[in-house]
Amino acid sequence: MSGIFTDTEMNEQYQEDDDFNQQEELVTDQDMMDEQNEFEQDFRDIIIEGAFFSESDTSDYIVEAAYAVDSVQDITSVKFSENFAEEIGKYHFSTLQLAFDFYMKYSKSKGFSARKSKTFKNSSGDIYRQLFVCHRQGFRMEKYYTMEKRKKEPRLETRTGCEARMDVKFVPESGRWHIFYFSDEHNHDLLDTQFSAMLPAHRKMSEADIMQMMNMLKSGISTSQIFSLLASQAGGYEFVGYGPRDMYNKIARERRQIPGDAARVLKKLEGMRLKDPQLYFKACHDSRGLLRNLFWSDGISQLDYRLFGDVIAFDATYKKNKYSFPLVIFSGVNHHNQTTVFAAALIADETTDTYVWLLRQLMFAMRGKTPTSIITDGAMAIRNAVRDVFPEVRHRLCAWHLIRNATSNVGNPSFTSKFRKIMTGDYEIPVFKRKWVQLIEEFGIEDKPWVINMYEEKHMWATAYLRGKFFAGFRTTSRCEGLHSVVGSADYESTRGVPVMQTCIELLERYAAELYTHEIFLFFRPFLSRAGSMRVLNIDNNDDCIKYIVCKHGRPDFTWTVDFRQEEMIFMCTCLRMESFGIPCEHIVKVLVDRDIREIPRSLVLDRWTKKVKSALNDPSGFTRDAVVISRQSALVEFSKQLAAVAAKVPERYEETRDLIMGLYSSYKAADEGDNQPHSGVARSINPYVHPTTGGSEQPSKRKKRQRCSVCQMEGHKKTTCPWQKDIDNNVLENEAIGSDDGDMCTEATAELDSDS
Repeated sequence: MSGIFTDTEMNEQYQEDDDFNQQEELVTDQDMMDEQNEFEQDFRDIIIEGAFFSESDTSDYIVEAAYAVDSVQDITSVKFSENFAEEIGKYHFSTLQLAFDFYMKYSKSKGFSARKSKTFKNSSGDIYRQLFVCHRQGFRMEKYYTMEKRKKEPRLETRTGCEARMDVKFVPESGRWHIFYFSDEHNHDLLDTQFSAMLPAHRKMSEADIMQMMNMLKSGISTSQIFSLLASQAGGYEFVGYGPRDMYNKIARERRQIPGDAARVLKKLEGMRLKDPQLYFKACHDSRGLLRNLFWSDGISQLDYRLFGDVIAFDATYKKNKYSFPLVIFSGVNHHNQTTVFAAALIADETTDTYVWLLRQLMFAMRGKTPTSIITDGAMAIRNAVRDVFPEVRHRLCAWHLIRNATSNVGNPSFTSKFRKIMTGDYEIPVFKRKWVQLIEEFGIEDKPWVINMYEEKHMWATAYLRGKFFAGFRTTSRCEGLHSVVGSADYESTRGVPVMQTCIELLERYAAELYTHEIFLFFRPFLSRAGSMRVLNIDNNDDCIKYIVCKHGRPDFTWTVDFRQEEMIFMCTCLRMESFGIPCEHIVKVLVDRDIREIPRSLVLDRWTKKVKSALNDPSGFTRDAVVISRQSALVEFSKQLAAVAAKVPERYEETRDLIMGLYSSYKAADEGDNQPHSGVARSINPYVHPTTGGSEQPSKRKKRQRCSVCQMEGHKKTTCPWQKDIDNNVLENEAIGSDDGDMCTEATAELDSDS
């Protein structure tokens, strides 16, 4: 980008002017007194209008505290008047750097800038004298006029041999730096004060401006827009004190402070852990120090896993970064039927060993809690790892990946459509087997290895074999690609009011509205409505169990059996909806109505779907955030808003308030970082190898490729018009309320909550 320079380029820009900026001279202790006289004699010819301050002069000023400079704040308070040069020799400084900062502030007020020049050191290597000169002192070296093969126009002449300078010397008796010589005679025009701020030495961004700039960059605001905002805050562009180029250079320096992406991400995680002590991350390196695997999970994600980690989706996106590292996401569904992320990882390869390491890190972060069910894309390495780490966990294959595989292995849209229907249909197992044989015979694919393998693994994907196993409505891992970040809004929506009652079973409906979150209640209410169309055919009383035979009105051949154990208040239906989804089916609801039960029994309530599921975390374990800290933070935010409204009206108030806040922030941050030293070895972490993209030199194919859907991989349509997109996106519960009258459907188990009508 034109007009933007890196640090190296900036150094090159002024190299011609700065070759002899700073020289050093070593002297012995016994020669220091002789050197004083020699120095004055050497410079006698060029000192015309300047003033020397002798040792006796400086001794008179040692006791004058009014002229002591011990901090940057002291320099800020100095007012440089027109006749300031007459009393400048009275000032003394605690450090050499403060002396230079003092001269820099003076130069800015007068319309020039300063730089360090010749230094004098004793035999111990300590500086005891320093020369500060005008930025236009000296002349450009001859070699820069005779450069061969010059590609750019020579830079403007800036050196004029200006003799203005200030020399300081360390006085052992006072232990301070005193001004030894001062000259304010320039042989060039001085700038107006509003332009002197644009001289290279004065173009500096304050810590407050840097922090504000970096925060706005994270929000996606462009650098040019940030510069305009900062100029508005300063009262105009002429008062900013730097330009867009300086902002670009500062951004580049900030990004280069950490050597490489690997070290940067580890440092970022360590910074996050200072704010979130529960955050867990683990990096794995090879023998050369190259980052191989990285796993992380924050405190909120671990809380969510405690509540909703019974079912997890395990998905690896395909290497969408320059290192070709797959991003692995562990996700689940919360009580609002929203996707929640439990953990994430970057891995170097997709081997069984890598996935075993990953799953073990998940277990360590989640304090050993294992899920009951897991959904994956079915990759062999993942299957082996799941079998190794979670031998008792139910494993389901992702329906979205199965549809893609059906398309790529058979290549017939009609087969894909019928395969999908068999996969999601809630058939009796004999019916499923019969339909499978009919399907493969219709397309003549009995000998295809993929077809044979799919049938052998039917217990991992066919609804007929997965009935009664809890997957929280998950059928695919694609929920990872549509993450929700509005859980707080959903909590509010579930508590701000009561839905309007719409069924004839009002008491149960009202109880469900108070019990379930808003989204889950909306999924449950159609079951209440359908219970009104059910009738009890027969009741069989046994000693410990009452059997209800329930059918749909007008369909006595279409029945379900509900077992009721009165002593324990346990209900079980042959449709197995309660076991599969944690929501009572219409058959159980019909029995509740028949027995005049007005509340949903505790045995039929799955806590993960209720409004109060998170109340269990309000325990004294210290795992949740301290409410007192949250209250203090809110109060400080409100106080800051009130202060900002008053201080922003006046530029001086704004600058004072900004500097005060940034000073407190820097102090507190330094204290916190001192108490929480990182231990992960950021400096030793090296970037993985960058994988170059393929192609480039080869000639592109002249044959135009047909459009292919990114969902089902079939040609002729795109994602937005894909007939299966809705079903793949709506993983949980959406279409269950409609039901089915298909004669082949199982009366011993209803369709899955996310299946077709």
